[in-house]
Amino acid sequence: MTYIIGTAGHVDHGKSTLIEAITGRHPDRLREEREREMSIVLGFDSFQLPDGRMVSVVDVPGHRDFIENMLSGIGGIDACLLVIAADEGVMPQTREHLDILHLLEVDSGLVALTKVDLVEDLEWLDLVEGEIRELLAGTALKDAPIVRVSARTKAGIDDLLTALSQVLSEKSPHLDLERPRLSVDRVFLMSGFGSVVTGTLLDGTLRVGDEVELLPEGKTGRIRGLQNHSHDVLEIGPGNRAAVNLSGIDKKDIKRGDVVALPGSYQTTRRLDVHFHYLPGLEKPIRHNMEAKLFLGADETSARIRLLGVETLKPGESAWLQLEIQEPLVAVRGDHYILRRPSPSETLGGGVVVDPFPAYRYKRFDSAVMERLEALRGGDPTDILLQTLNREGIQPWKDILGASGLDGETAASSLQQLVESGIALEIGQENGREKLVGLRSDWEGTLSGLQESVASYHGDYPLRPGMPLEELKSQSGLKDNVFREAVAHQATAGSLVQDGPYIRERDFQINFSEAQQSAVENLLQAFAANPTQPPSVTECKAGVGEEVFNALVAREILIQLSSEVVFRLEDYQVMVEKLTGKLKKEGTITVAQARDMFGSSRKYMLAFLENLDARGVTVREGDLRRLK
Repeated sequence: MTYIIGTAGHVDHGKSTLIEAITGRHPDRLREEREREMSIVLGFDSFQLPDGRMVSVVDVPGHRDFIENMLSGIGGIDACLLVIAADEGVMPQTREHLDILHLLEVDSGLVALTKVDLVEDLEWLDLVEGEIRELLAGTALKDAPIVRVSARTKAGIDDLLTALSQVLSEKSPHLDLERPRLSVDRVFLMSGFGSVVTGTLLDGTLRVGDEVELLPEGKTGRIRGLQNHSHDVLEIGPGNRAAVNLSGIDKKDIKRGDVVALPGSYQTTRRLDVHFHYLPGLEKPIRHNMEAKLFLGADETSARIRLLGVETLKPGESAWLQLEIQEPLVAVRGDHYILRRPSPSETLGGGVVVDPFPAYRYKRFDSAVMERLEALRGGDPTDILLQTLNREGIQPWKDILGASGLDGETAASSLQQLVESGIALEIGQENGREKLVGLRSDWEGTLSGLQESVASYHGDYPLRPGMPLEELKSQSGLKDNVFREAVAHQATAGSLVQDGPYIRERDFQINFSEAQQSAVENLLQAFAANPTQPPSVTECKAGVGEEVFNALVAREILIQLSSEVVFRLEDYQVMVEKLTGKLKKEGTITVAQARDMFGSSRKYMLAFLENLDARGVTVREGDLRRLK
């Protein structure tokens, strides 16, 4: 297992220098960074612990002007390395970085008390350590070890690596949910290879050759190559830093914060339900509809804050928010985020995403909404899955799994409980079809809705053979896969019968009224009087009405060959039999010969022979027809 650590701390406290002392390489990549002796953008490196485990390092800027670059790299880390200079102690960006780590629930790490070679008074070091302990109290890092080091003399480096090894040994492996996503924190061109993106891979494995989708743009490409720690690999799992060489997607189409994922595995959103903690010590309250900068993964965008259940939010308080987001992004239940005030720039707070796909814009003081959000936040996994099914409706299992934010094993166990209790059900796994899941009440409502729609159609159009499938699908509003499963279920149950492009109730029959039946008999007598030159389509419709005529065609009493030519089915069958018999004897026939043979006209015979051509009974060769 490879681990990822992120540095944090005030500007000029020696983060990059410490990384250079550990790895032998300076993480600052830009000439401006070297000249100013401080990080501006994210730096990346790696090293091996004494026990052989590999560690990736994300070195983040400490200066207030560049703290937003820090936010794009600190997500997805296993542990943090909080760097505090011994000669200065705790400084403003130390506190802000620690606030961010706390909000992101980074609960593993250690403190590197750097530049100890500049301090001769040991009592001063003890005082600084005491200040650090006081700072860490009440945060997720309250028990973090503090190691005194000097990057210049290398004093304490071995102790630092030993402490880091102990911290990382307590970390659990990253879950592989088979839904990989990589939030892009860097993008560049590599000569001869094309677009390369880097980021921390979460929730699944990427493999060379995989087709991938770039979100929110929706562009697709393929993985041409993968690297981890500058080594080429064929696949890479969750919890690793990855460099992904993409083919089919231009660098100009990629930006920081985009997400690389397998096609169809994630959807974008422009609204989030979140739980939020407003940091103490700030001056102004948060008001409804306030604008803020949203940081999630490596993405940064603007969001409007909708306060739920409170008029205003004071520093130190927590609340539910619904964020209306300016640009679409990818979010998963359980993701952590940060909000910052645009001007003056400061970190407001953050929290966790509870629902990445709210169905609508809530009323601010709806108690039912609050209860639902509370259940989603801390509820039993079965409750969470139930809420997800209730919100999403009948969907493919992979989509429900993603929307729930649960890991695969937990979600499968919860689904089994819901199925066994009769609340939910699994649909359409037979014959290798994609598994759909949903609430039993939703499924039963879907089936009865289809049944009612078809019955209503029969009532409105009693002379039609059934309801067109496409019309039923459009009316139902169901997705393709759900509609297909519902129709197949009703057909198997015998409730509905699919007949070509139509669907009807099992016992449905076309029945004419007395007046309509009388008109039909008169029309059929006209057909019997002259079988090979019967009434035209226009004359038929004038005699019995368009609906009755269409019903006669649907019931195969009449067979329509063109826009104007129609025969009784029995007469048509006799004509086909006679014609094929003649062709077997004589080989070929012309339209004129067929006309004379049946005592008909060119109009009828042309439509008749073209129909046989289309059916594959005959084939045309110039002016002649022969049996195919």
